[in-house]
Amino acid sequence: MSLALISPVFAANGPIPALYTCEGDDRSPPLAWSGAPAGTKSFVLIVDDPDAPDPAAPRMTWVHWVLYDIPAAATGLAEGIKPAALPAGTREGLNDWGRTGYGGPCPPIGRHRYFHKLYALDTVLGDLGRPKKAAVEKAMQGHVLGQATLVGTYQKRG
Repeated sequence: MSLALISPVFAANGPIPALYTCEGDDRSPPLAWSGAPAGTKSFVLIVDDPDAPDPAAPRMTWVHWVLYDIPAAATGLAEGIKPAALPAGTREGLNDWGRTGYGGPCPPIGRHRYFHKLYALDTVLGDLGRPKKAAVEKAMQGHVLGQATLVGTYQKRG
């Protein structure tokens, strides 16, 4: 069985409900995973949008959420999870708003894709300070046992 990532609120490649965006409550969607490879010591979750600012002419990948050192025993994250409710030991990195925590889809133009990427690692990364996505990705090099990706889409209502 390979690592799998799902959300009960949107299908793979389907639309993310407005509740989880800047047009709603901007809360994180519930996520669940299974099939962690043998030897998994922690997980990393990165949510980003490679279509920023315009899917017709993308110029950057916008990072919405960075979590690392999620314990190996964890099998998901609750909807609208607050820092104090994250699984014990989970650490937060910085998103592209320069803060920790989830920032929901808020595309300026067009329908964007939001990649929810879960990595199973053979190590715990430890305190990286307040890392951005690139620092977490660098720290996990050579430690990835498996990866699962769930893509959702969103376009602002007119």
